[in-house]
Amino acid sequence: MTNLAENLTQSATTFPDRPALRLGATTLTYGELDDLAGRAAGKMAALGVQPGDRVGVMVPNLLEFPVLFYGALRLGAVVVPMNPLLKGREITHYTADSGMVLLWAHESASAEDTAHASEGCRVEVVDASVLPGLLGQEPAPILEREPDETAVILYTSGTTGTPKGAELTHGGLDRNLRVCVEDLMTIGEQDVIMGCLPLFHVFGLTCGLNASVAAGALLVLIPRFDAQVVLDSIAANQVTILEGVPTMYTALANLPGANPDKAASLRLCSSGGAALPGEVVRAFEATYGAKIIEGYGLSETSPVASFNRVEQAKVGSIGTPIPGVEFKLVNDDGSDSPPGEVGEICIRGHNVMKGYWNRPEATAEAINAEGWFATGDLGTVDDDGFYFIVDRKKELIIRGGFNVYPREVEEVLYEHPAVREAAVIGLPHPTHGEEVGAAVSLRPGAEVSADELREYVKARVAPYKYPRAVWVLDDLPKGATGKILKRAITKPTGAPS
Repeated sequence: MTNLAENLTQSATTFPDRPALRLGATTLTYGELDDLAGRAAGKMAALGVQPGDRVGVMVPNLLEFPVLFYGALRLGAVVVPMNPLLKGREITHYTADSGMVLLWAHESASAEDTAHASEGCRVEVVDASVLPGLLGQEPAPILEREPDETAVILYTSGTTGTPKGAELTHGGLDRNLRVCVEDLMTIGEQDVIMGCLPLFHVFGLTCGLNASVAAGALLVLIPRFDAQVVLDSIAANQVTILEGVPTMYTALANLPGANPDKAASLRLCSSGGAALPGEVVRAFEATYGAKIIEGYGLSETSPVASFNRVEQAKVGSIGTPIPGVEFKLVNDDGSDSPPGEVGEICIRGHNVMKGYWNRPEATAEAINAEGWFATGDLGTVDDDGFYFIVDRKKELIIRGGFNVYPREVEEVLYEHPAVREAAVIGLPHPTHGEEVGAAVSLRPGAEVSADELREYVKARVAPYKYPRAVWVLDDLPKGATGKILKRAITKPTGAPS
């Protein structure tokens, strides 16, 4: 098997009548999904899409996304998943940088924004007529691909500069989903996976869509995360696997009047995308009795790079490297970090991207000659080989010459009973270089002042670590997956410092 789309065809051959996707009251069987993907491929071929052409899919978690995704792959095209909330200038960058020939844009995107698609990129609107319209198309066969050929280009948000396109291959994505199915989660055709992670994000794409399709499981789609909707859907569909990011688990743990009986079908919960605070783990597991295992990865690593196992997990750890993947910690000069000390996590293995699309210099900067990918994340490793994220290298705060890792301070804030979410950032300071600042949101009905929170942290960390500036927000800014966007947080005028 070389084309990632063959996983769908194989599942459709094995159990054509088994439900593959469910959205509300609508269910597609594997036979129906494979047929629609084949017809979508036929439609795109009729529009002139050739092997290797880039095809954008800017669609939320609807049935159309998997149909168009696998349809484009069947043709040997390269899929560029895109957030449907992207605006004009962002659409220009994605389409022009990738050399996109076709963009499937959901009807929720304004015509004014999609008009910014680069010259030569055809825009097709995705609305309720798309799937019925495919039925008149002639299905196209699956084109064989080499394992090292690019299947997906995922644009990484980054903290500076314009997003870069990480090239993920058919072989790399297939190997990564099989680690999820066969090793980490042991997914079978009897499983029901909650698809509340965006499919245009690598976590939802690999561990949700691709893994469930290869296993013959049922993926229940949720277009927009809402804690109560998700909990009700878990009960209604007897969901067995919940995949989410920390803010989702925080919302579920803090759901007023949450009924743990609704989550009784869960056998496994997995978390990734950002560091999972230990207090969130304890609160969620105490409420629902379901265990969360944490993993780690990036767009550039397909994404899974390390994971805890159900039978052997450590709270606060990102686990151990997955089979076939190596980790090491390095200093700024590239030398290996001594045991017990903080270093940048570097990864080598089958999961690492081919490179950044048309960015040879950026690729060479990220992946050295020996194949080690520099993640930009700082971590430590214990005697058992479990890795722990300390912080993003770029988010490290240096206050008066002392290193302050925001994750450590955030953990303390999460322990306060009034705090729902917390984000610690560096603020410019005339003498210290940087000062520690913290933005928090509170649990429903909770009350606490910024001064009280500052004193709470001050009593629990070294004097140079506690946040001098603390401010309370209704909600912290988040990206498409629910990950807190620290770059969007600024200190309000008048906040204490």
